[in-house]
Amino acid sequence: MRADKAGVTRLADLRQSGSLKLVLPRTYGVGVEAIIVNTAGGITGGDRYDIAALVGEGTSLTLTTQAAERAYRAQASEVGRVATTLTVEADARLYWLPQEMILFERSALRRRLSIDLAVGARLLMVEPLVFGRAAMREDLRDINFQDRIEITRGGVPLYLDGMTLAGDATTHLARPAIAGGAGAMASLVLVAPDAGTHLGPLRAMLPATAGVSMIADDVLVLRLLARDSFEMRTTLVPVLDRLSQDGLPTSWRL
Repeated sequence: MRADKAGVTRLADLRQSGSLKLVLPRTYGVGVEAIIVNTAGGITGGDRYDIAALVGEGTSLTLTTQAAERAYRAQASEVGRVATTLTVEADARLYWLPQEMILFERSALRRRLSIDLAVGARLLMVEPLVFGRAAMREDLRDINFQDRIEITRGGVPLYLDGMTLAGDATTHLARPAIAGGAGAMASLVLVAPDAGTHLGPLRAMLPATAGVSMIADDVLVLRLLARDSFEMRTTLVPVLDRLSQDGLPTSWRL
């Protein structure tokens, strides 16, 4: 993304291949909204997806997905891989707002999200995760899931997070000290000069199964556990509306 002479964000370059496509709906602000579409309908063992975006100086980009992504059953010894690399230059703003990743029984997935911020860049990031579909009474007794998130600013780590679930995830997540039986979770990070002003209001909006803290003067981190994806969204959508200044993509509400 690059800014034109009027400061409006424009698409500078796009390359796409395979089943991963980018849709750019019409918007009326100065920023660009882009929707990632996986025409394969999900991810299974052996799949590999690579996403990279450069948010140029002074631009604004919102990246989301068309719907919830799905990690399906994989063949033995095969693993699906998703690597996302996002670079945000000075005075630019990125909203990384994918919808849920739903894990299915016997799924095998490795995900890595790397975000590098320049000094003065702003970020709102969320990663929702669903451990099987509650309406279908799905349990995850044999999965292989590894998730890594790394946010840096000028090469210095701001936020590092990792999760590995192997084998019987349902029993593991049922433990009180782990997730207390939660069927969904979300991790959210806000990097902005005014991040601290949201701390009190967000705490008033959250249930007992969520928490929010400042880990730096301009870095807010929120973690949410919920019984299922519906309950998670009931809390998460108002939070994202507030932090995005009512800029949550329409695909989140369909």
